[in-house]
Amino acid sequence: MSTVTHNVKNLRELVQQELHDLRAIRHDLHAHPELGYNEHRTSGVIRRELEEAGVQFVADLAGGTGVLGHLPGETDRAIALRADIDALPIEEETGLEYASTNAGIMHACGHDGHTTILIGAARVLARLNQDAPLPHPVTFTFQPAEEGGAGGRRMVEEGCLDGTIIGPPVKRMFGLHGWPHLPLGVLSTRPGPMLAAADKFEITVRGTGSHAAYPQVSRDGIVAGAALVTALQQIASRNVGPLDSVVVSVTQFHAGTTHNIIPGTVKIAGTVRTLLQETRELAEQRLSEISTHIAKAHGCEATVEYDHGYPVTRNDPVAVEEFKTIARQAVDEQNVQRMPDPVMGGEDFSYYCEKVPSCFFALGLIPNGRTIMPDLHQPTFDFNDDAIALGVEMFCRLALGAGK
Repeated sequence: MSTVTHNVKNLRELVQQELHDLRAIRHDLHAHPELGYNEHRTSGVIRRELEEAGVQFVADLAGGTGVLGHLPGETDRAIALRADIDALPIEEETGLEYASTNAGIMHACGHDGHTTILIGAARVLARLNQDAPLPHPVTFTFQPAEEGGAGGRRMVEEGCLDGTIIGPPVKRMFGLHGWPHLPLGVLSTRPGPMLAAADKFEITVRGTGSHAAYPQVSRDGIVAGAALVTALQQIASRNVGPLDSVVVSVTQFHAGTTHNIIPGTVKIAGTVRTLLQETRELAEQRLSEISTHIAKAHGCEATVEYDHGYPVTRNDPVAVEEFKTIARQAVDEQNVQRMPDPVMGGEDFSYYCEKVPSCFFALGLIPNGRTIMPDLHQPTFDFNDDAIALGVEMFCRLALGAGK
C-alpha cells in the first residue's frame, strides 16, 4: 500500500509533463493512418516510444504489427492495458492541418488517441518505476486490426495474456474508448454486457433475368430481394422479446447492370447484433429460414453465408467496481457514471474479456462549451486532445491500484 501511495502522489504532474509530446505523437499518428494488419509505421512509432521510455517489448505480433510491452512489478500477475492502433477506409473531411496524408484512410474511430494514451501511460509508469517498484507488473497491449480484423483474438491466441511472450500472466485487463456522446472529464462503464456481439451476413438471391418489358418471363431477383429486406425485420419485431436486444441491418443491396434488364441475381449484406447467446443463435436461424422461404415464394433461391464476428464485450463486475473506485480518485464522483444500457456496436476487446477479468470503459470527448461533436466513423471526427491527460492518468491509476 505504501508503494502505491508513493507512486500516485505526483502522478498528475508527471502526466502534464508528457502532454506536449503526446499531442505531437497523436497528430503524427492521425496524419499517417493505416488499415488493419498494415500498421507498420504506427507499430514503428510505438516501438520507438517504448524503447526511449525504457520499456521492454516484443514486436511483430498478430500478423506483424502488434506490440506487447512490459514493466516489472512486485507480484507474479500483471495488470494489462490495451490500445487498438488501426484506422478506417474513410476519406477525411476535417480540414485539420494534421489531417490524413493517406488517401481514403483516416483515424475516424479515435485509435490514434487510444494509442497515444497507452504510450503516455507507458512513459509515466516507466518514470515511476525508476523511483519505486510498481505494485504489479504492467502489460501494454498494442493490437492491430480492431476494425473487423479481430486483431485482439490473434493477440490472445499468440499468448499475450498467458505470460508466454513477455512478463507474467495477466490478472486484470482494462481498455478504453473515446466517447463522443459524453462530455470531457466523464468516465462511464457498466458491469456485464457493454457492447454487442457483431455478426455479418451475405445473402445471394438467384432467379431468372429478362427484358424489363417482359417481367412475366422472369423470376425477379430484385422483387424477391426487396421483400427479403423488409421481412428480415420480423426477427426483431416478432421473434425476439421486446426487452431483449437484436439489431438486423441490411447495409448493401447489389443488383442489375442497366435500366432495361431485370436481373436474376441479387446480393444482400448486413449485420446482426445481439447481447445474449441464445438470441444470437435464434437470429442466425431465422435469417436463414426467412431468406430461403421468401426467395422460394418468389420463384427464386437464396443462399446465406453467416460469419460469426466479435462476441459480446462483457465486463467483469469485480473489475468494474475496481475501476469505479479508482476513477473516483481521478475525477469527481458525479463524473464516474454507469452506462445505462449496452451499446449495440461491436468491439474485439471482447476476446480479452473471455480470458481474464476485464473492464472496458468510455472516456468523454465532447469539448467544454459544446453539447455535440462528430460521431465515430464519420469523416469529420477527430479525437479530442484534451482527453489525453485523463486517459493516461486513468490507465496509470488502474495499473497502480487494481488487482489488490
